[in-house]
Amino acid sequence: MAKYRKKPVEIEAVQLRWDTWNEICEFADVGYLTDGKSEGCYILKDGTPSPTPIDNDEMGLQIPTLEGIMIARELDYIIRGVKGELYPCKPDIFEMTYEKVYNEDDC
Repeated sequence: MAKYRKKPVEIEAVQLRWDTWNEICEFADVGYLTDGKSEGCYILKDGTPSPTPIDNDEMGLQIPTLEGIMIARELDYIIRGVKGELYPCKPDIFEMTYEKVYNEDDC
């Protein structure tokens, strides 16, 4: 059986956190505030999305992907792929798969 290695590609990503909310809105073109309320969602204890929080439920965001709407949870990364598509990625998978690219401006 043949083995394959993933081609090295650079992607853009932002981690979903309250302090990155505005960056996520611009990056993914979702989650903007409307009448002072977020277009994001909360994740209920049963795992379903809700537009309003109940009992300190988890922050989430609906992400339009090539496979339909997916729910990103707090600390997930939102990735823009090589064709401009968006998708959420769990933090542990992201850290095993990607490493930060440093530019001269980062030094």
